[in-house]
Amino acid sequence: MSPVLAGVLQLLALMAALALAYRPLGDYMARVYSSEKHYKPEKWIYKAIGANPSAEMRWPAYLRGVLAFSAVSVLFLYALQRAQGILPGSLGFSSIDPDQAFNTAASFVANTNWQSYYGEQAMGHVVQTGGLAVQNFVSAAVGMAVAVALVRGFARSRTGELGNFWSDLVRGTVRILLPIAVIGAIVLVACGAIQNFAGIHEVGQFMGGTQQWNGGAVASQEVIKELGTNGGGYFNANSAHPFENPTPFSNLFEIFLILVIPFAMTRTFGRMVGNLRQGYAILATMGIIWVGFTALMMWTEFAHHGPAFEVSGGAMEGKETRFGVGASAIFSVATTLTSTGAVNSFHSSYTGLGGGIQLLGMQLGEIAPGGTGSGLYGMLIMAIIAVFIAGLMVGRTPEYLGKKISTREIKLAACYILITPALVLCFTAAAMALPTPPNSMLNSGAHGFSEVLYAYTSGANNNGSAFAGLNADTQWFNSTIGIAMLLGRFLPMVFVLALAGSLAEQKPVPETAGTLRTDKPLYAGLLVGTILIITGLTYFPALALGPLAEGLAS
Repeated sequence: MSPVLAGVLQLLALMAALALAYRPLGDYMARVYSSEKHYKPEKWIYKAIGANPSAEMRWPAYLRGVLAFSAVSVLFLYALQRAQGILPGSLGFSSIDPDQAFNTAASFVANTNWQSYYGEQAMGHVVQTGGLAVQNFVSAAVGMAVAVALVRGFARSRTGELGNFWSDLVRGTVRILLPIAVIGAIVLVACGAIQNFAGIHEVGQFMGGTQQWNGGAVASQEVIKELGTNGGGYFNANSAHPFENPTPFSNLFEIFLILVIPFAMTRTFGRMVGNLRQGYAILATMGIIWVGFTALMMWTEFAHHGPAFEVSGGAMEGKETRFGVGASAIFSVATTLTSTGAVNSFHSSYTGLGGGIQLLGMQLGEIAPGGTGSGLYGMLIMAIIAVFIAGLMVGRTPEYLGKKISTREIKLAACYILITPALVLCFTAAAMALPTPPNSMLNSGAHGFSEVLYAYTSGANNNGSAFAGLNADTQWFNSTIGIAMLLGRFLPMVFVLALAGSLAEQKPVPETAGTLRTDKPLYAGLLVGTILIITGLTYFPALALGPLAEGLAS
């Protein structure tokens, strides 16, 4: 079987699996967030934190819950890392330096999981399991909660109430993420991923000496890092490491975990607003972009010229032989079009145009299908922008799902789409202009610029993957990327929740003959075009200096 055919068959198998899970998972999540019943373990949690899960919240209160919980999480994770040297199960590792501890705490709480350290050489069992793995669950649940609050803004009318943050957080963790993670961990263990609390031990000879590895609860952390679109690996090689991702089947299963909740949440959206066709329109938009990017990535990596590429069947540099070009390309697109950041190959070794596709996938806002929760609310923001543009074309007040998109709503949506590009481009410009940060670049020229651009794109978009040639373990990069991750995560949430509150206060507008049908293929095409044009106009100059220049020169 040719490598190209193998890659296509894997893509088709993945699409079939996602299609089978779409309806039951989407409907189940809608029931979870619409239910008024509280399970006994959930009541224990509410009692422990002093929350009333039945109290409705307006958007300022909902936002305060998001920010307060996240702030406490940052402080806890920072303190845990600083105290690692005196904790049991530290494997002899010392406490984490302040700048790196801040960077890591910000990264995992912001659902980014950017890592400027070697996991197997820095973090012990307590920090990995009690700190990082816990944040993999709750940071994903925060994103899902914010997305559901925005959906309620569309579904409700003449009220500013968006639900209860603490209830949404607990239900997302206990009823959705935890059960799937348990089943997924069993699958990964069956595939060969390790799950233990072993210490550091020798595993054989390596270049004339012994090689040492530490064990860990890898399978349980691996499954939630993918399911929650987190991305931080137990080992520095991430999902290219055989302890995390042993076989081609486990590789395909991990891609499925990355994509299943973001795609299924479009069904949840359709169910909660009472119009499944609206969910299908959002799904179609996400699917068109995802399939298109995957096809482009496979083409760039399979069709690159040169005798070495022809002999190996594609651009195999930086890719695992047990996965090959096709599976690596599918994984790479899945992780950069979501906010996952997990990698099963070395992104810096992709062809110039392949690296550009990875960058553009993140720069779209990671909305196709995006992260758990963040993908849906990001796509709905773009849907509002598309409706507004269509309204300008025909001279009508734009409407979406029976809500008027007035000056207030479009200002909030515009602020949302401008924040992340501003963070990415300003921090990249500062890093390239100052004398010290460029010293961290492994490569010069266009590829070196791409390393820095990728780092801030990944951080501000809460992705977490890297062009790993960049030495990001410096005070400058630890501090600035940490700031970019926090601002890129929580500032957009401010505008999402304010928009949700504004929509919930409106009364429904009756549909007329002049209303734009947002559940039709024409609108899905308009939405795809809006996303690509807005992103292209924003990032094209930076992409031209980096991956485009490198790709055209090769």
